[in-house]
Amino acid sequence: MDRRSFLARASVGGAAAAAGTALAAPAIAQESPSINWRMASSFPKSLDTIYGGGDELSKRLNEATDGKFKIQVFAAGEIVPGLDSINAATDGTVESAHSVGYYNWGKDPAFACGADLPFTFSARAKAAYNYHGGGIENYNEFLEQYSLVSFPGGNTGVQMGGWYRKEIKTLEDMKGLKMRIAGLAGRVVEKLGVVPQQVAGGDVYPALEKGTIDAAEWVGPYDDGKLGFQKVAPYYYYPGFWEGGPTVSFFFNKAKFEELPDNYKSLLRTCCQAVDQNMLAEYDIKNPTALRELVGSGAQLRPFSEEIMAAAFEASNEVYAELSEENEWFKKQYEAMLPFRDEWYLYAQTAEYNFDTFMMVQQRNGKLKPGGEQ
Repeated sequence: MDRRSFLARASVGGAAAAAGTALAAPAIAQESPSINWRMASSFPKSLDTIYGGGDELSKRLNEATDGKFKIQVFAAGEIVPGLDSINAATDGTVESAHSVGYYNWGKDPAFACGADLPFTFSARAKAAYNYHGGGIENYNEFLEQYSLVSFPGGNTGVQMGGWYRKEIKTLEDMKGLKMRIAGLAGRVVEKLGVVPQQVAGGDVYPALEKGTIDAAEWVGPYDDGKLGFQKVAPYYYYPGFWEGGPTVSFFFNKAKFEELPDNYKSLLRTCCQAVDQNMLAEYDIKNPTALRELVGSGAQLRPFSEEIMAAAFEASNEVYAELSEENEWFKKQYEAMLPFRDEWYLYAQTAEYNFDTFMMVQQRNGKLKPGGEQ
C-alpha cells in the first residue's frame, strides 16, 4: 500500500471515529444552547424538604442536559425576601421562583387558587386536577397578566392545624384567639372569631412563649419538629383544613420561558412534575417518625371537633362567594374546581377509603408490626 492511499484511508477512518464520538454524546447537549438561570426560593435552607425542591429541579436539569441548562437556587433573603420571590420572577429580577401562590394573596387573591383553597382537594386529588383536570392550564391563563408560566413543584400533603397554648374544644374557644395565620386561611378563621396575626417564621416561638399569640400554624410534623413549639404550645391540632393539598409551584418569567427551545420546555415540565411528586413522597416518609418524636417530647395531639370543622367549612363558602363577587379570575378558577371536587369525594368513599380504614383498624390492633407481632 503506498503512502498516499494509506493516508486517505486513515483520514476516512478518523472521520468515522470522530463521528462516532459525536454520536456518543447526549443528543440534547449537542443540539441545545447553554442556559444559566437564577431561582429565588421563598424558603430557608433549614426547611430542607420544601426548599430542596428547587435544588432537585436544578440537579435534574443539569444531569439531563449534560450541564447545558443550569439553575442556581437562592434561599429566601439571598436575593429578595421570601415573600417577594414570585414578583421577582414577574419583573425579571430572576428567571424563576419556587414559592406558594398564596404568598401573593395581597397582590391578587386569585394567586391562591394554584396553591390551595380550604376544603378543596387532598394532595392526590390536587395532582389529578392539575395534570388531567385543567388545573395547570387554568392557572397559567390567569398568570399571563403577570408575565408568568407556572408548573407544580411540590406538595406537603394535608398539613396540621397548628399549635395552641390551650385546648380548643368548642367553637366558643376560637373566639378572640390570637393566631399566627394569614392570607385566605386568615380570612376564613376570622369568621370564626379568630384574630389573625402576621408573624415572621423566626418570631413565632418567642411570640408563643410570651403569650403575644395564642396559637400558630406552620406545616406538619417534620418541619414543625425543628422549631420546638411543643415546649410552649403543647396542643397540636389536626387537620389543617385550610391546606388539604397545598401545591408548591415553580414560577418562570414568561418571556424567558418562551425563549427556551422546545426540548428544554418539555424537559422543564417533566422535571417539575418529578419534583412535585417526589416532595410529597419525602414528606410521607419523614412525617410519621417526626410525629412520633413530637408526641414523645410533649406534644398532645387533638382533632378539631366536628362543630369547628363544620363552621369552618361554611365560613370558607362565604369567603368564596365574597371573593367571586370581587375577583373574576378567582371565580373562574374556583368554579372550575367544583365539578371534580364533587366527583372525587364520591369516588374516594369507595375502594380507597374502605381499604385505608380497614388497614388503620389493623394497625390499631397491633397487627401491622414487623413479623406479625400482636
